[in-house]
Amino acid sequence: MTDKSEPAYIRWLLIGISLLFMGLFLIVPLISVFSAAFSEGVDLFARAVTEEETLSAIRLTLLTAVISVPANVIFGVAAAWAIAKFSFRGKNVLLTLIDLPFAVSPVISGLIFVLLFGSQGILGPWLEAHDIKIIFAVPGIILATTFVTFPFVARELIPVMEAQGKDEEEAAVSLGASGWQTFLKITLPNIKWGLLYGVILCNARAMGEFGAVSVVSGHIRGMTNTLPLHVEILYNEYQFVAAFAVATLLGMLALVTLILKSVIEWKSEHQEREDIAVSEVIGEARA
Repeated sequence: MTDKSEPAYIRWLLIGISLLFMGLFLIVPLISVFSAAFSEGVDLFARAVTEEETLSAIRLTLLTAVISVPANVIFGVAAAWAIAKFSFRGKNVLLTLIDLPFAVSPVISGLIFVLLFGSQGILGPWLEAHDIKIIFAVPGIILATTFVTFPFVARELIPVMEAQGKDEEEAAVSLGASGWQTFLKITLPNIKWGLLYGVILCNARAMGEFGAVSVVSGHIRGMTNTLPLHVEILYNEYQFVAAFAVATLLGMLALVTLILKSVIEWKSEHQEREDIAVSEVIGEARA
């Protein structure tokens, strides 16, 4: 059944509901944030986003993303490759563990790290004895962010690798290619769009994470506040314009993420159509 089999008013009704929902929950809030940020002029906006505490929050947010995203890329590719290309005991357990951050509240995730690495935690006394600080410090923020974001890359790559199968890798190995050569020449080109898609989602979540980071950061101004935490502090102190000004940075990140997501989806679909066309041509030539 095609969409044209439905009456026109039903199609327009569904489109209208979708547009209304997007307008109320996406466009209107985004416009409100930007209008509030510039409500008292560009000068106040510029001061808010260039204040030293804001710059410190930006640096910490970028540092967290720079460390957590590559770590998740390495884990995601390795986990997806193992799950999609091999059969082994415990595969379902590994899949369940990958999905764990989706099932657990970010606040609970942060609390787990506090119970592990806090001063009263399991490893707390040993860490204090060796003068290693994780909770209420940058390492704790990076650990919490890495934990809540590690499913994104793996979950994007697993279905892609499973759909592609392992015939090409086996052929490359049978021709004498090493494992690393097979990955670089065969696997990586086949998964590049799915990998980029996962990286973009992972980066957006890493830079916008609030719950887990809030628990482990300690909210120390200029030291352990990321951008989302800094927005909360400004808002709680009734610095509404400054809070919305800093929030626009996260809003622009969201817009860039949506644009890149759309471009990658288009590229992926275009590549898929090209692959299908090539396969059809090869099939006709063989026939």
